[in-house]
Amino acid sequence: MKLLNVGGNDKSIRLPKEFEEFEHLLLDIDSTVQPDVLCDAREMTSKLDGNQFDVVYCSHNLEHYYEHDVAKVLTSFWHVLKDGGMLVARVPDMGAVMRATVEQNLDIDDVLYESPAGPIRVLDVMYGWSAQIERSGVEFFAHKTGFTVKSLVLKVQKAGFIGVHMATNNLEVWVWAFKNTVRADLLAKVPKN
Repeated sequence: MKLLNVGGNDKSIRLPKEFEEFEHLLLDIDSTVQPDVLCDAREMTSKLDGNQFDVVYCSHNLEHYYEHDVAKVLTSFWHVLKDGGMLVARVPDMGAVMRATVEQNLDIDDVLYESPAGPIRVLDVMYGWSAQIERSGVEFFAHKTGFTVKSLVLKVQKAGFIGVHMATNNLEVWVWAFKNTVRADLLAKVPKN
């Protein structure tokens, strides 16, 4: 089976174990990461053939598009997925971030959590990890929109996806959804809560 990893930045970043056996193609806008497919996710409908992937995996990439472009990106995912193909999307959970900020009495510049790469401030989750943006000089690492569970599920459904499943954990939202029909073999990849 074929998986398209959209905006994954580096093929050495491990996929969830459920997808390790898939043929893994990386799509990215950044040529320096040597993607298999060099393309802006908003343009996949015009630049890539449709109906070719079993899974589109998009981890912490949707928030890098302006809100009005998210529908274009989701339409592109729909385009490249086979019938019954599955979208797996992960984004920061802005609802959880806002709750944690209030409950912990945090300021926007306060550290929300420690990641393996270093401290992540409230501001970094909202607008993109400033240390990475500053170090790289690459502005497409900036966050241009945000999602809650409700807003992400609604956008995915509006794009035509069905059989939507979601979960929240560690200040992020996961969504699994299908094109046209729910394939049992891919449904088995959705974690049971």
